[in-house]
Amino acid sequence: MRVPLDVVEKKDHIEVRAELPGLDEKDLEVSVRDGYLTLKGEKKEEREEKEADFYRIERRYGTFSRTVALPEYVNADDVSAEYKRGVLKVSLGKKETVKPRQIPVKAEK
Repeated sequence: MRVPLDVVEKKDHIEVRAELPGLDEKDLEVSVRDGYLTLKGEKKEEREEKEADFYRIERRYGTFSRTVALPEYVNADDVSAEYKRGVLKVSLGKKETVKPRQIPVKAEK
């Protein structure tokens, strides 16, 4: 199972989103190690149809794993994950040294 990802860089963090409909949060695993983000999971799906002439059950089971390299400025200690309505959202904080900061401009008198 191929898991497409959206990766968006924001001012103070990087956000990774993956659509994973039909999964429970207990079937998901998110980890950060050695500069890589890994998403793993297992999908269990069953569909049953009963008609007068036939009986059919379709099952889709499978595991998936997706690993992406992270920029070196990601703070591996500042990671959170949220799963809501079939979308997994992982937020990876940036190290303080790369966060943009406003520099005040002084005028001469």
